[in-house]
Amino acid sequence: MSSAAEQEAVAAERATGDGRPAVVVNGARPAPPVPTVPVRPGRPTPLGARFRTGPDGVAGTNFALWAGGAEGVELCLFDERGRESRARLTELTHGIWHGFVPGVLPGRRYGYRVHGRWDPWTGARWNPAKLLLDPYARAVDDPAGNDFGGLPPEVYGHVRDWPEQHVADTVRDDRDSAPFVPKGVVVHDDDDWADDRRPKTPWADSVIYELHVRGFTMRHPGVPEELRGTYAGLAHPAAIEHLVKLGVTAVELLPVHQFAHEDHLLRRGLRNHWGYNSVGYFAPHAAYAASGTAGQQVGEFKRMVRALHAAGIEVILDVVYNHTAEAGELGPTLSLKGIDNRGYYRLQPDARRYADYTGCGNTLHVVQPHVLRLITDSLRYWVTEMGVDGFRFDLAAALARSMHDVDMLSPFLAVIAQDPVLRRVKLIAEPWDVGSGGYQVGAFPPLWTEWNDRYRDAVRDFWRHALPDVREMGYRLSGSSDLYAWGGRRPYASVNFVTAHDGFTLRDLVSYDRKHNEANGEGNRDGTNDNRSWNCGAEGETDDGDVRALRRRQLRNLLTTLLLSTGVPMLVAGDEMGRTQRGNNNAYCQDNEIGWVDWSLRDDPEWRPLLELTSRLIALRHRHPVLRRRSFFSGRAHSADGLRDLAWFTPHGREMTEGDWYAPAASLGMYLSGRDIPGRDEEGAPVVDDSFLAVLHAGPDPVDFVLPGAPWAERYEVVVDTAREEQDAAPAVVHRAGAPVAVPGRSVLLLRVLP
Repeated sequence: MSSAAEQEAVAAERATGDGRPAVVVNGARPAPPVPTVPVRPGRPTPLGARFRTGPDGVAGTNFALWAGGAEGVELCLFDERGRESRARLTELTHGIWHGFVPGVLPGRRYGYRVHGRWDPWTGARWNPAKLLLDPYARAVDDPAGNDFGGLPPEVYGHVRDWPEQHVADTVRDDRDSAPFVPKGVVVHDDDDWADDRRPKTPWADSVIYELHVRGFTMRHPGVPEELRGTYAGLAHPAAIEHLVKLGVTAVELLPVHQFAHEDHLLRRGLRNHWGYNSVGYFAPHAAYAASGTAGQQVGEFKRMVRALHAAGIEVILDVVYNHTAEAGELGPTLSLKGIDNRGYYRLQPDARRYADYTGCGNTLHVVQPHVLRLITDSLRYWVTEMGVDGFRFDLAAALARSMHDVDMLSPFLAVIAQDPVLRRVKLIAEPWDVGSGGYQVGAFPPLWTEWNDRYRDAVRDFWRHALPDVREMGYRLSGSSDLYAWGGRRPYASVNFVTAHDGFTLRDLVSYDRKHNEANGEGNRDGTNDNRSWNCGAEGETDDGDVRALRRRQLRNLLTTLLLSTGVPMLVAGDEMGRTQRGNNNAYCQDNEIGWVDWSLRDDPEWRPLLELTSRLIALRHRHPVLRRRSFFSGRAHSADGLRDLAWFTPHGREMTEGDWYAPAASLGMYLSGRDIPGRDEEGAPVVDDSFLAVLHAGPDPVDFVLPGAPWAERYEVVVDTAREEQDAAPAVVHRAGAPVAVPGRSVLLLRVLP
């Protein structure tokens, strides 16, 4: 709008009857007539764009869109030069607008314009000037990547530069957004996955590796440059080789649904790197495709999954169904907001505003049947047609809200529990959101596992010698029975982690006392201040050899603790070889060397021993079922000699009493018995394993730890000693039971009971 004449407003009486006008602004020049295309009635199901051949032999595509409150829907088709043609959908079945367009073949780009009232005060935000992405689009073509140094004003349903900011979102913008927004792509893929063999690793045997598709391979020297940062790059043998040697059983991919970049990042010359800003729940993110964005990304993603499956590695997706990239009332109009704002989003009693349980401006209204259908259709699609093996649900508590409160009998959880496809895959909850009552660790029902932040905090505090006693560590090391031993849940309900994508890397956890997020451009105000970290005597990188050696030892302690704990361990890509983000604990916008894995560390003499120890510990875990139990410890004697499946010891070699749990302590001995492990092996025989004693000592000074005698053991063999840089550099050491063993300060000693 460049003049007062161009800002001419047309006021209409609002349906609410409070006398305030709904303002509509037409700042656009009259557009030339748009060609129309013939359309047949088509079918209301399945939703989305489906290429097919009709009974009369005519090939074309059926389009179906749920827009329950709309007054009209136009399908917009775009040719290779971006020229638009339209087909008005006249068939309406149960809120679904549908039509079959002959001659529309795979690879064709499309979107929708949806007509209806513009009345933000009642939550109505229809604006046919805005091209909308099909929520069911299986591929998205977004060649510009929304990279304009800021989102252009045309992508907003309201006039961003309206002078009265307090009503800015109520003034409709009639400028065409089609040149600036992503478009759906018609895809035809009848792959039946007949040649795929899913690994199907039991939960108790799983070791999860969280990685970013782009960040994992951007600096990998073994991946061809043209494939780095793509699905094809992750599928490359050089990338998979690292995962296989490490021994992980599953990769958990940071979001790969099509996502958008936030305006405030683009204006600062940054981009959303992590991808927690979804806009298309069926489409693999186009920017991660090496082969093209006109549908090729679908096949490339599938080939990546096949390659990982062939290596015995499952694929878990981190999914963001709690909110979308459209943000709040001041956010862009890209899809759901323009299709049916009131139907898709939770609104406040003042319907102009959005209920925000996510901290991202909006929350999907999962209680609505069509929203629940969108999510479950998406999940089933990724399992049955894209080959994935499970999901980690970002801010899962927001999905479990019924009207307002988190409800473990909510429609979302009930539907998942009875769905014949979804109840069979791996389901991981991030069991909290930012709303009132949103912290739900330990509360999700059977079938679900959970990110256990209680584990993260306890282990961090123990190794920085900040726990008042060892009660918390006892629970966390043995499977967190205080959180999960109910309703038939098992120890693998706890996904144990010390670090995740959100926060410090493992190396930064022992190198920084404070976050250093200046590169994010927010004055270091973003990111948590509760890091529970310790820099070992110097802030950041240092040439002090003693500090560096202590940090490496602390990394060995943290990784050893994680991989010896009962539950499902989760590692973060690069932690096994000392990756750093230079103290940034919120690198969501760092699509650069800060956020990418540094593969030079793999061959660095300083960090290679850490990688070797990690692989060794994972292999040890795979060999010994006592380290990956399928049921909780009982703590009771199972034989006449009084030997129990789990016992705890003080440095004096005696079993801990109740008073010992409450006393200040820096040391803890955990005995795991391999006798009579619950369950049967593949041949039906009782499971029998070695027994182990793990000694964890977080104090700065050495301690003499007396090894428990009969009935626990007669001799012990040292398997892991984190005081040593090289675990295989010395011959095996054997100690007699009842003898004191010198345990250096800040170290872990894992001993195997000898027959």
